[in-house]
Amino acid sequence: MALVSVVVFGALLRPAPGTAETWTAASPVESAAWPREGQTSVLVEGLGGTGDLGSKGVQKPVPIASVTKVMTAYVVLRDHPLRSGEAGPDITVDREAANESFSGTESSVPVREGQRLSERQVLELVLIPSGNNIARMLARWDAGSQEAFVEKMNRAARDLGMRHTTYTGASGLEETTVSTSGDQLKLARQVMRDAAFRAVVAKTSTTVPGVSGIIRNTNTLLGTAGVIGLKTGSSTPAGGALMWAATAPDGNGNDRLVLGVVLHQQAGTSPWQGLQAALDNSRTLIEAVREWLSTVTSGTR
Repeated sequence: MALVSVVVFGALLRPAPGTAETWTAASPVESAAWPREGQTSVLVEGLGGTGDLGSKGVQKPVPIASVTKVMTAYVVLRDHPLRSGEAGPDITVDREAANESFSGTESSVPVREGQRLSERQVLELVLIPSGNNIARMLARWDAGSQEAFVEKMNRAARDLGMRHTTYTGASGLEETTVSTSGDQLKLARQVMRDAAFRAVVAKTSTTVPGVSGIIRNTNTLLGTAGVIGLKTGSSTPAGGALMWAATAPDGNGNDRLVLGVVLHQQAGTSPWQGLQAALDNSRTLIEAVREWLSTVTSGTR
């Protein structure tokens, strides 16, 4: 998953990485709508500089948990593109992924050795229920080993200008995988240009043959406030994290794509508490952005 003069109600002064942000008295979106902790970055596509709503919070690298899987999917789809509706090549579940199916310490999806799944199905298991074992399996399938895949992830980050990002695994389990909201927003813009990726992250649930039951998306904002994606993350070191995408009409009735990243919400608490904070705070911010965007009319097209 592009970007004119408009009525401007103020702007955020963007901070240098590692410094606190500065706000003008009349930002386009009231500061009260932004999360009070962690870091957040937001962009409205199609509005040029006015659509860059800036960042709030110190832009220093922090653990991002399963938001990592967005880069995993990006690299795989770059190496193995899928056309609209295409299932892609089959991937055979290896012993390692099967053995990791029932972990009590991380998010996993139950699969059996030798099971064959399409690339699209595997991407769904990575991005919808956030299966760590499946993300690592996908990395091995793509690059031969998770270590080789991580090198690809870091090269891709550098190519996208993500200067404050380091990946150390394909799943996000490692707290040494760190980034900033501004860096992850760059990735969000890029990956949402891929139709296959957009189709997967927009699903509130899915079913995969051989995987029991209905698989629910961890992003419970889907289908509310125009939300059409993207990816959750949570752990005690990372707190709650959410990369989100939503559509919203501007004052002329044109639908705009709004992208945001919220990181480090209630870090140090339980993963559930952190994730709930990320979801709740993102919902408040998305609704405020949508309200502001509805007033933007002059010069848009």
